[in-house]
This record gives sequence, C-alpha cells and structure tokens, in this order.
Amino acid sequence: MASSSDLTPSADHTPDPPESAAAGEPPAGDGTERRGRVRLRRAAVMAVPATLVAAGLAVLTAQGALGVQFAISGMPFTVTATELNGTGFEQFGALDNMAEDSPNAGDTGGQVLVVTSAIKNATLTKLCQSVDLGGTNLLITAGSGANKVQATDLTTDSTELSGDAAFNKIEIGNDASTLTKAGVQGPKGVFSQQADTVRIANLRQTNYATTAGVFKLPGLKLRFSDTGC
Repeated sequence: MASSSDLTPSADHTPDPPESAAAGEPPAGDGTERRGRVRLRRAAVMAVPATLVAAGLAVLTAQGALGVQFAISGMPFTVTATELNGTGFEQFGALDNMAEDSPNAGDTGGQVLVVTSAIKNATLTKLCQSVDLGGTNLLITAGSGANKVQATDLTTDSTELSGDAAFNKIEIGNDASTLTKAGVQGPKGVFSQQADTVRIANLRQTNYATTAGVFKLPGLKLRFSDTGC
C-alpha cells in the first residue's frame, strides 16, 4: 500500500496516476487474466498427450478436444459400459464451449478442454449414463439383455477415459486434420491417433457431450437414483 506522501497531489493539483496505469497496464478486474487462461487452453490443444499403458489400459486425458456443434451445459456426466467394440476409431483434442454467460462457466471462460473419441460403428454392453443434479442422479441404462446398444458416427467429448483397451492397426501422432478412419477431422496441427478397430472392457468416461448419427438403446430405462454409474 502507498504511504501518505505517495498520495500527495502534484503541483498542478492533478493527482498522479497509479503506477500500473502509468505503465500502461489494464486496471484490475478487466478480464485480462481470464482471457489469458482462455488463450492457454487454446494453446494446449496443440499438444494433447496420449498414453498407452503396457498392461492394456489406455487412458487419454486431454488438454483439448473437438468443439461439438452445440453449446454444452457445462455439467459433466458419467458413462460406463462393460464392453465397447468399434470399427473406425479416432481420438484428438479441441475445445467445447458453453452458452454465453452460462452459470456453470465459473472461471473457465466458458470453455472445457476435452478429448474427442470418434467411432464409425460401435456396440456397447450394459451402458449406463448418469448426471449429478445435486442430491439426486438422472440415471439411464440400456443394453443389459441379449441386444446391445448400437451407435453410428458416435463421438464423445471427455475429460477422463479409462478401461482395458486393445487397438488394431493403430496410428499415433497423426495431424488431426488428416484423420480418415471415422470420417471426422479435428483442428490442423493437433495431436491425434486412429485405428481400424477398438475394444475397451470396463469403459468409464467423464463426458461433456455425446453425438451420434444413430443411437439404438434396447431395454432403455430412465429414472432418478441416489447413486450414479
């Protein structure tokens, strides 16, 4: 804090400007810090890490992912399946965006860094999806019987993904704009990977968005529950 002598008006009775203003710095609280965080998120998209664990556990946690074609709510939801099998697999990073002035934005600038997983054709066994509504969970289950959940042109935007994974003919380190396996391309200059097929046992994801061309949910059940997936 400045001393009393620092606050004495100059000879022409015009108070001296604060040091930060004199140096050309913006006043506090003008959003510069927030914009800085957003720029860092955009930069992080250029270097999404991918880790393949020798035991078969594939975890790709992102510093970015594909922005979906709608404004996300900003509320994460959990997806699990005992098994996922897919043909035409891609994974890369970008950004998802919330609606302007979303109450869920917090200090994120309304953006979420995610990993997009795209699968041309997928089947899932014992699918579970839940979202925490604060005190209760909206729970959806399907594919627990003889018929499995089926999806085409499936994409999920995740901040966490885990399971026991196996890939066939995988390519790691592609430019996301050149992907061909699932018919989806990401931003140019972004790290990505793709494979002919993927199998993930004990799949668990924290997602912010899911899209599909076709999504078939045999045995669908929707209910409120004290517990999530």
